[in-house]
Amino acid sequence: MAKQQQHGMAMALVVVALLLAAAAETASAATCDAGQLTVCAAAIVSGAKPSAACCSNLKAQQGCFCQFAKNPAYARYISSPNARKAVASCGISLPRC
Repeated sequence: MAKQQQHGMAMALVVVALLLAAAAETASAATCDAGQLTVCAAAIVSGAKPSAACCSNLKAQQGCFCQFAKNPAYARYISSPNARKAVASCGISLPRC
């Protein structure tokens, strides 16, 4: 009976680990939100100086830049000279994708 309890406990731990891994994967995918960069519209479109809110959101979305650059809906904005200027003004380095 003790072996069955240990086996059951081990299986429960495996299931919990798998659920946590799946939840973490979903959470990391959910954190990429191009909508968070709307506060940067003036900086990206016209080359205006980025606001503090823009810089904060750029930093929060920094890990998503490559994903945004590969998306046809966002690529021309993310790769534009003004976007690069805004990112540089905020002290953020662009990743190599």
